[in-house]
Amino acid sequence: MKDKALSLLGLARRAGRLSCGHDAAVEAIVKAQAKLCLCAADASERLERELRHACTYETKDIPFMRIDLPMAELSKAIGCKAAVVTVNDGGFAGRLQTLLAQ
Repeated sequence: MKDKALSLLGLARRAGRLSCGHDAAVEAIVKAQAKLCLCAADASERLERELRHACTYETKDIPFMRIDLPMAELSKAIGCKAAVVTVNDGGFAGRLQTLLAQ
């Protein structure tokens, strides 16, 4: 399950459907491009609180998940150092939610 989710994240990155890092993730959320927001397990609580708020601000209903992966594993899978990513494609987002919920 975890390996499939990491592989799918890498594929989404290569397809240009991820926004990696705080600034890019917030921009994708504000522009309503984000379909799913993922936060690493070892990310700060302040970062999580800020992104949860952004995902629900002004009638936005973007799913937010704190995943059970450290930042190092997430960064390795996507090819850039980031504690938070947004998935900007509905297909990738739906499949990732299914895989990560198992």
